[in-house]
Amino acid sequence: MAKNYFYTTILLVFFFSLSLSAQDTKQQPKQQETSVIEGLSLYPNPVSNGKVYISTKNDSEKEIIIFDLLGKKVMQTLLSSRELNISNLNSGVYIIKITEANASATRKLIVR
Repeated sequence: MAKNYFYTTILLVFFFSLSLSAQDTKQQPKQQETSVIEGLSLYPNPVSNGKVYISTKNDSEKEIIIFDLLGKKVMQTLLSSRELNISNLNSGVYIIKITEANASATRKLIVR
């Protein structure tokens, strides 16, 4: 009986140490965005009139993608002016991704 207990204990310790070593992998650090959009301004935020204005230092064409908080893409457009019409979005919190000339930024957007 004592012999079986000893072997069972040894097996449990062995399997426990294997499971710990399997979970001991180091995660690679996230690559940070090296290029940011200079002079990015997003206003008004919160939005209540269905229009948001996006300006940058370059004011060149921007790709705009808006996601809901579940990660579902709800809007995607190319913006050549500063004014973005978001009147078709329901009230709530969104994530807006702005890409301009290989630089990108994300911001929280609140629609009332």
